Amino acid sequence: MINDNFTINERFEFLEDLTSMVITGVTPSLVVTGPGGNGKTNSVKRTIESNQLEDKDFIFFKGYSTARGLYNTLYDNNGKLIIFDDCDSVLEDKVSKNILKSALDSYEDRTISWMSKLSKGDEYPTQFNFTGRIIFISNKSKDSIDGALKSRSLMVDLTMTPEEKIERLTLILPNILPEYDMETKELALNFLDNVKNDVDINIRTFIMVTKMCKAFPDTWRKLASYSVRQY
Repeated sequence: MINDNFTINERFEFLEDLTSMVITGVTPSLVVTGPGGNGKTNSVKRTIESNQLEDKDFIFFKGYSTARGLYNTLYDNNGKLIIFDDCDSVLEDKVSKNILKSALDSYEDRTISWMSKLSKGDEYPTQFNFTGRIIFISNKSKDSIDGALKSRSLMVDLTMTPEEKIERLTLILPNILPEYDMETKELALNFLDNVKNDVDINIRTFIMVTKMCKAFPDTWRKLASYSVRQY
């Protein structure tokens, strides 16, 4: 089952609690999975803010990284909370995964090593003790995450059925596009509810439809019907 008998809103509450556990150092790692555009990153950011973590104590990374880039990143930000957001290359590369296994080990001494020959002028050490925490935010399915990484991390999966997507949007509706009136947003949400089984719905889709509803109050439905089917 997708939701393992827990509602989508309960799972987002779990995400906040598990993120707090990593922030406070109770556990070194969390893996958050689920399709893009469902609010994973925003939820983690809000939890960081609610824990009053200072900017110097955490850092976000997006995009591609080599294994060597990962090693350097962990060294440069040792002791911090490091969030890899849509940086799936570190979860797929064999060498990167071995580095992460060392970084997330259950032992107090989490020594990471890079014993390969370094380039001339490279001042990074060949090994160091990692004391930071890591959160992975990924669009990959939970089943595709390496088993050794899952065993070293807390896990929360935010994959949703079409009905759960509408349920989640309904709950957070006041927080999305707060400058827009609720009537416009409710019209957009009702439209998406009617097509939820035919198109991919996420927060980005909702924002697009809401803006169309506001910009073209008389003709927005035809435009939205076309646009949501282009993805």
